[in-house]
Amino acid sequence: MDMFIGYAGIGLFLVAVTLVMELTRKRDADFSEYATAGRSFGPFYGTMAYLNTFLPGTVFISFAGLAAASGLIGFYLVAYALLGMFLMHALARHVHTWGRKHDLRTQSDLLGLRYRSKPVQAVSAVIGIIATIPWIILGMQSLALVFDVLSFGAVGPLLAVIISVVVIGVRQIWTVRFGMRGIIISDMVQGIVAYFGGTLVAIGLIVWLLTNGHGFAEVPASFFTLPGPDSELGPLYALSITLTGALGTWCWPDIFMRLFTAKSARTVQRTAWQAAPILLVFGTAVLLVAFLAGSMPEVAAAPDRVWFTVAQVGGVALLTVASICVVAATMGNVGANLQAVGTQTANDIVGPLTRTRIQSARASRIAVAAVTLVSAIGALFTVNVSAGLLSLALISYQGIVQLAPTLLLGVFWRRGTATGAVLSMITGFVTAAVLQYFYPVSIPWLGGLTSGVAALVVNTAVYVVCAYAAKPDADRDAWTERLWRVSA
Repeated sequence: MDMFIGYAGIGLFLVAVTLVMELTRKRDADFSEYATAGRSFGPFYGTMAYLNTFLPGTVFISFAGLAAASGLIGFYLVAYALLGMFLMHALARHVHTWGRKHDLRTQSDLLGLRYRSKPVQAVSAVIGIIATIPWIILGMQSLALVFDVLSFGAVGPLLAVIISVVVIGVRQIWTVRFGMRGIIISDMVQGIVAYFGGTLVAIGLIVWLLTNGHGFAEVPASFFTLPGPDSELGPLYALSITLTGALGTWCWPDIFMRLFTAKSARTVQRTAWQAAPILLVFGTAVLLVAFLAGSMPEVAAAPDRVWFTVAQVGGVALLTVASICVVAATMGNVGANLQAVGTQTANDIVGPLTRTRIQSARASRIAVAAVTLVSAIGALFTVNVSAGLLSLALISYQGIVQLAPTLLLGVFWRRGTATGAVLSMITGFVTAAVLQYFYPVSIPWLGGLTSGVAALVVNTAVYVVCAYAAKPDADRDAWTERLWRVSA
């Protein structure tokens, strides 16, 4: 009976989201409108959409698991996400204005315009797609954990993954049909449930923990410290993952597609200020639940399950509500990632290869289906990775952050060149991959820097050296001047 209640609750929630999407359905005139929702959404929609990017379902699992296992370092999520909001405010004027003026659809489209280079566009798209697939797999695994928990032992890990893949596959029917308009509308519903509902659940759990012998005094003393010089991780590890998160947040392809759906640059800036306090309260509340619950033996044995373990104190009803919060955050993130990958494949790889400006959504829909299949296979092969799922997230970030110099310096600094952009992205990505293979957590002889940050140093150096080594080019300078004048 408990399993029926849990699964029925998830099913009713998914049906409700689908009904909202159907009731607000609008036919897109062309591929640009399909990819950007006609650049028509206001700040509240944007706020929920961006939160679904910054705070996926794995916040309740992998990131909460880090706080439950290691304490204070788990709160780096809040730090880097707030820094990401400041970057959103700074990027808004250039990015949205260029997007509207030049009909940009994707992040790589933006980079192709900035550098007037198809290779820059294609290379950034390939890196974005490669780095996003592990994150999609992580979403599938997060959803599988929900079905595992709500089965109360009746469903094993493999079957739970299969159920999650089927659910995401069915959901993608609507994602593919409705494009970014469907993503943004569903983000609004899912965001309210995940972040407002999740905050209420978290506050209730904090009160229970504090009044039932799981206060700050019961938490291990090590939870109140960050990795220092004598730790295995190294003194620079916390700084590294925070920096990687803050910079990497604005390198994900799906965040730019959401940004392009806004009505104006001012809308994006208002979104940043609205999202920041929600993020601060929600993120702190969820991580505080995990932090306090670290004193529970069952949580110490399985940190990734901390959200569900503590929610079980309220019986099947509260566990179901807590699980719906995870599903709400997961579906929005996975759906947007799949949509972004599909659009980038069509717009930034197929388009340049065929030397055409894609006008039909068909190629994007095929790509979404293909990536969903690849990710499903990846989820099945990682079915036994039920603990330590944070590693998948961190691996994705090490790769995606290699777009940061090309993207951020390209938007804020006029001197960068197309050659430097291509070389820096490739050099950074390869360096990160090699270092990640040999040092999957941190690099001891670099004080605990992660592979992504170490590669980012090389990446940035290549970009800057190429910028200063480039010969003067009046045509290039005139082009960047025109771009900056447009967004002035």
